Amino acid sequence: MKTLKIILVIFSVAVLQSCSIQNPKKEDCITKEIKVVKITEGGVKDLVFHEANGDFYYINRGLENGFTIEGTEEAVLNKTVTLHLYKFWFGTESEHISQLEVHGDVLYSEFPEKSTAINH
Repeated sequence: MKTLKIILVIFSVAVLQSCSIQNPKKEDCITKEIKVVKITEGGVKDLVFHEANGDFYYINRGLENGFTIEGTEEAVLNKTVTLHLYKFWFGTESEHISQLEVHGDVLYSEFPEKSTAINH
């Protein structure tokens, strides 16, 4: 019984670890275009982008990494943006933004070759 508990704990940790997003790569993401109708703060200083249909996507701790709500609204509100959203190995897409582009300009990226956050 003790061995079964240990195996379950190890399995649970492995599953949870596989759900965390670390060092995303472009090939690990799907691309999606949305029109941003609202920008808010969510979670722990996350910058949240809302679509008219209620869907939302976020930059993890964006408000701690150079973004402001006002500056971001100026840059993307009511515009169509291209998002690169992390896709988990089991096929589910996340709401986590790995890269944000507006009209071909990269405003935010976690990809190693572009890793940046423009002050907005």
